Amino acid sequence: MTSALVSKKTNEFRSGFVSVIGRPNAGKSTLLNHLLGQKVLIMSDKPQTTRNRIQCILTEERGQIIFLDTPGIHKPKHKLGEYMVGAAKESMREVDMILYMVDLSSEYGPGEEFIIEMLKQTKTPCVLVLNKVDLLSKEQLMRKIQQFSSLADFKAIVPISAKTGENTDELLNVIFGHLSKGPMYYPEDEVTDQPERFIMAELVREKVLQLTRDEVPHSIAVVIEEVEEKKTLVKVRALIVVERESQKGIIIGAGGKQLKEIGSLARQDIEALLGSPVFLELWVKVKKDWRNRVDSLRNYGYGKEKG
Repeated sequence: MTSALVSKKTNEFRSGFVSVIGRPNAGKSTLLNHLLGQKVLIMSDKPQTTRNRIQCILTEERGQIIFLDTPGIHKPKHKLGEYMVGAAKESMREVDMILYMVDLSSEYGPGEEFIIEMLKQTKTPCVLVLNKVDLLSKEQLMRKIQQFSSLADFKAIVPISAKTGENTDELLNVIFGHLSKGPMYYPEDEVTDQPERFIMAELVREKVLQLTRDEVPHSIAVVIEEVEEKKTLVKVRALIVVERESQKGIIIGAGGKQLKEIGSLARQDIEALLGSPVFLELWVKVKKDWRNRVDSLRNYGYGKEKG
């Protein structure tokens, strides 16, 4: 720990837990990757990319923020969806602050109304984060601010662009301004509470999301079955699980071309994560209706949430 952080920790060091909630594709993971200055969370333009509640840790001289990145809040259609929404709801309990992210390019509708009603039932301070300001004129932005400010008791409303980083420094100022003095919960060099195997599996899943058609994304799970450290590289064996034979064919592709491309892109990110050359071996397996099977959900890392 640096002397500067020791000084701040004993005098003005602020810390706390901040839950980041919103509809699918609001930009939560994009924002947190930007604030952390490195890729910890996977990103995709497909909704419901984040499935687990993941803690992301930001430490600087003035304090430490433990962000809880959550699955997008939506109407569940299967047990996996129920788990995801449960994880998001659970994250709102016993945190110091809630960041409610809204995609300004989307119309206000039942999804936002549902979240607003959830917020009205909690006493936790909430900051409204209006994302994608780069897509709106000043007049359009002002109308959005007026619209949302009347819906709930927000401690602050901060317009940002998670993609460009616009006004994210101000967002951090607002968060630290509302946190109390507190301890350093995690070592300053930690950026997530998740093990490397979890992040590696997520990086593989991200590439599948990026490269496959619409009928595949939500039907896949990725499990890291083996990690073996050799002298010159790390050997990683990953299993991609799908629900139908047709999906397996899409992921493998003609002559295995698609699977090879998924592996090539994922390997680059895993090498950046581990700081070592990686040999990545991918396999695809069909497990029918796994998203509705409790045993499969647990095996693939989606344990039962409270609430």
